[in-house]
Amino acid sequence: MAAVLDVLAGWYPWIKALHVISVIAWMAGLFYLPRLFVYHCRAQPGSEMSETFKVMERRLLRAIMNPASIAAWVFGLGLILTPGIVDWTLRWWQVKVAAALLLTYYHHLLARWRKDFAADRNPRPEKFYRAMNEAPTVLMIVIVIMVIVRPLQG
Repeated sequence: MAAVLDVLAGWYPWIKALHVISVIAWMAGLFYLPRLFVYHCRAQPGSEMSETFKVMERRLLRAIMNPASIAAWVFGLGLILTPGIVDWTLRWWQVKVAAALLLTYYHHLLARWRKDFAADRNPRPEKFYRAMNEAPTVLMIVIVIMVIVRPLQG
């Protein structure tokens, strides 16, 4: 196990870069998918526009968001496991992980809502998706502050 941790330390800058790249791609999808839902609400079920939104939403979720979220978690766990990176006596990392878990939950909610649109049975108004579009912004702010400022000192 110690040998694996030593390897992580050697690859730390790459793991960190790949984590940031993954998070950027994931966040882009978390911002854009609910925006597509807002516009999809305006489309008549079964219309050409509705069918186009279904394709866009499915591709965004499956080709970008799902792989990016998995990569963000894999590289994030790699960072956590790298010796000397996390001071476990501080509390910032707990808030950061909790916010990342909430982002993951939000991601799964978006996937469920996409299935509703795909089946032409979305029960929510566009205002709902406009409001929900703010959740990843708030969580992103919390995460960035926790990682950069690290305000919780134990």
